[in-house]
Amino acid sequence: MFSYYFDPTYVLVIIAFLLTLFASMGVKSTFSKYNDVRSSRGITAASAARQILDANGLQNIRIEHVSGDLTDHYSPNENVIRLSDSTYNSTSVAAIGVAAHECGHAVQHQVGYVPIKIRNGIVPIVNVCNMLSMPIFIIGLILGLGRLAMVGAILFGAVLVFQLVTLPTEINASRRAMKTLESMYLLEGDELTGARKTLTAAAMTYVAAVASTALQFLRLVLLANRRRD
Repeated sequence: MFSYYFDPTYVLVIIAFLLTLFASMGVKSTFSKYNDVRSSRGITAASAARQILDANGLQNIRIEHVSGDLTDHYSPNENVIRLSDSTYNSTSVAAIGVAAHECGHAVQHQVGYVPIKIRNGIVPIVNVCNMLSMPIFIIGLILGLGRLAMVGAILFGAVLVFQLVTLPTEINASRRAMKTLESMYLLEGDELTGARKTLTAAAMTYVAAVASTALQFLRLVLLANRRRD
């Protein structure tokens, strides 16, 4: 009786969940470890970010404090980098690494980094596809219309495309951050190692997100194909 009702594609959901969970735990653990390591120069992450931006001619970009932990982000439309509670006033190598990473995104926009242009360009399309995908998919399943369900699955695939484009922008921002931290002597020696490990752990969350979405996409396709059969 159990085997009759059990959907084997749930295995993909479980794998996706575990990948995301382990990546999230990894970045929190790594950040926590290197958040206890103070930079020898004693500068705050906000100050480091200001120096990096000014050195790249980005004096027009503001730095603001935002609530939460690891909610740091760069908003190109508002010309502002927002650093979280765990980052803004911290002098740790982890916080400075995170701040430098966000500055890396600002520099990407300044130099016209192609992947970030593509990512920004497809955002409206991805938002529409994401909004429509699951309703169309579910209606297709309920009505037994495999082709309609497949349309929903394909629309969901736009999310995967977006994440695939996002991945290189995140990796590149981290590379820019590490080069800048070293060239401007904001961190040195083992401090750079700590910042690099923090950013690598953060990058793994994006890798996990891509893998998770790919598994979800595969599941939707399998379910839609089952209806078509």
